[in-house]
Amino acid sequence: MHRRQMLLNMLLASAAFALPFSVNAANAAQIRNARLWRSDNKLRLVFDLSGPVQYKTFTLSAPERIIIDVSGARLAGNFPELALENTPIKAIRSGHFGQGDTRIVLDLASPVQLNSFLLGPEGAQGNRLVVDLGHDLKPQVPVQLAAAPGALAKQPPAPVLDKAHPKRDIMVVVDAGHGGKDPGAVGSRGEREKDVVLSIAQLLAKRLKREKGFDVRLVRNDDFFVPLRKRVDFARKHNADMFISVHADAAPRLTASGASVFALSENGASSATARFMAQRENGADLIGANSLLNLKDKDPMLAGVILDMSMNATIAASLQLGHTVLGSLEGVTTLHQKRVEQAGFAVLKSPDVPSILVETGFISNSQDSQRLVTARHQQAVADGLFSGMKQYFEANPPAGSFIAWRQEQKAAEQAVV
Repeated sequence: MHRRQMLLNMLLASAAFALPFSVNAANAAQIRNARLWRSDNKLRLVFDLSGPVQYKTFTLSAPERIIIDVSGARLAGNFPELALENTPIKAIRSGHFGQGDTRIVLDLASPVQLNSFLLGPEGAQGNRLVVDLGHDLKPQVPVQLAAAPGALAKQPPAPVLDKAHPKRDIMVVVDAGHGGKDPGAVGSRGEREKDVVLSIAQLLAKRLKREKGFDVRLVRNDDFFVPLRKRVDFARKHNADMFISVHADAAPRLTASGASVFALSENGASSATARFMAQRENGADLIGANSLLNLKDKDPMLAGVILDMSMNATIAASLQLGHTVLGSLEGVTTLHQKRVEQAGFAVLKSPDVPSILVETGFISNSQDSQRLVTARHQQAVADGLFSGMKQYFEANPPAGSFIAWRQEQKAAEQAVV
C-alpha cells in the first residue's frame, strides 16, 4: 500500500475520535520500569510498558540530549536508580508532555549513535521500548534491574539472509532549485544558483544510489524549469519518504553567509530572513495543501481535521529531519543559523511527505560563492546532506523498509531482551 494511502487511512481512523478529543488517563499505557545492559560498545536501555505505544526520538546539542516522546503513555512511578557510572548518560529525566504523553530526556556526557525500536510481548516479557546508544565502553558484565527471570537465557534466532529480504527501498526525492528560464540568485562574478544546486543535487543522488536500502529521483537532472507545484507533485507521484530542495540563495546583506535548513511553517516565519527567503522562492507560484490529499468526498469539517493532523505530523517529522541534516552540515561548512528555521515555502507544502529546504550558502556572499562553485566543496556538501539523511532514517526507519528490516535482524542477532 502506498505511503500516503496508509497515512490517510490512519488519519481517518484517528479523526473519527478527534471531535472532541481527550486522553483517558485510565486507559493510557504505563511506563513501568527501566532496565540497563552494557556491552563492549553499546548501552541498552529498556523501558517496560503495560501495552503498545507510539513514540519518536530526536537529539539536541549544547548540551547533548536524547529526547524520547511516548504518545498516550504515563509514568507509573519514578524510574529506579540505574548504574549510570562510566556510561554516556549523565542523568535521566521525565515528565508529562502534551495531552497525556510522556517525555523522557537522557542527558549525555558526549554524543552517541542512537537506535531505537519497539518489542511486543514475548514469553514472560510484555511490551518494551528499546533504546541502544553506541559508544566506547570497556567490557563489563551485563547489568540489569528488575529483569524477568530467564530473560538473558534465550537464544537469538538465526539471522535471515540479507539477499532474501523482501523490503522496499527508502525513496528520496532531490529537488535542485530553479532551472531553465529561472537562474535563481546570481553572484558578483556571474555564478548562477541553478548551476550550483544542480551539481550538488546530482552528487547527492549518486551517493544515495550507492547506499543499500535507498532509492532516489531527481526533480530535474538538467537545466530546465519546473513549477513549484510540479515539484511537490513529483515527490508524491514517486511515493517519496523524504523531499529535499537544494538552494544557494542571495540575501539583502552581502555579509550574510553559511548554510541554513528550513521546514514548513503554517503560522508565520521564524525570522525575518526565513520570511524573505520564502517570499523570494515562492514568487507567484504559490500552492495550497488542500488539493494534495484526496479529501473531496469527505465532510468539510472532517477534511479539515485530517489535513491539520497530517500537516502537523509531517512538519514535526520535517523539523526532526532538518535538525539532523543541519547537525551533519555543521562539520562541512559554516552555519547561518544553528536551528531549523520555518517559513511558508510553497515547495514544502506536501501534507504527507517530510520536506526540507537546504540553503547550502549565500551566492551573494563572495566567500560562500567561491566555495560553492568548487567541485570539492559541492561533494562535501552532498556527503553532509547524505549523512544527515541516513542518520535520520536509521533513527526513524519507515515501516516495511529495508533499513527497518535490517535493524530488526540486528536486534534478533543480539542478546534477546
